[in-house]
Amino acid sequence: MKPNFMSLSFASRSENESFARVAVAAFLSQLDPTLEELMEIKTVVSEAVTNAIIHGYENRDDGIVRIHVTVEGNRVEIVVEDDGVGIADIEQARQPLFTTKPELERSGMGFTIMENFVDELTITSAPGKGTRVRLVKQLSSHPAAVRQ
Repeated sequence: MKPNFMSLSFASRSENESFARVAVAAFLSQLDPTLEELMEIKTVVSEAVTNAIIHGYENRDDGIVRIHVTVEGNRVEIVVEDDGVGIADIEQARQPLFTTKPELERSGMGFTIMENFVDELTITSAPGKGTRVRLVKQLSSHPAAVRQ
């Protein structure tokens, strides 16, 4: 059976972050995830989308954030992409407490949080070329996931 998927594009506005989080959670409800798994997925989507808006587009609302979610069995892959400013040093950006926006009181924990809630985190970026964050999470086995 082919994997199930959904794609979503929206304006880089902070008010769309909660929409993205809820849309992904609603799509994944077919897998009957635990409340903890659902909370973790909503958190990583929120972090990735917020990074795209605040850091990728530097709070400009004229950018587009794209999310693509693929479900295969109980494996979930979430890709969040932007065409923003990109990341000059990915390893530095992954360090806990590192932020390029201290004036906005950013905690610098976004990638650390994502890494702790998923099985795989891949970041692809280059200055001026945007950023692609790929998150993979294996959900615990549920009857809904087995039917796929």
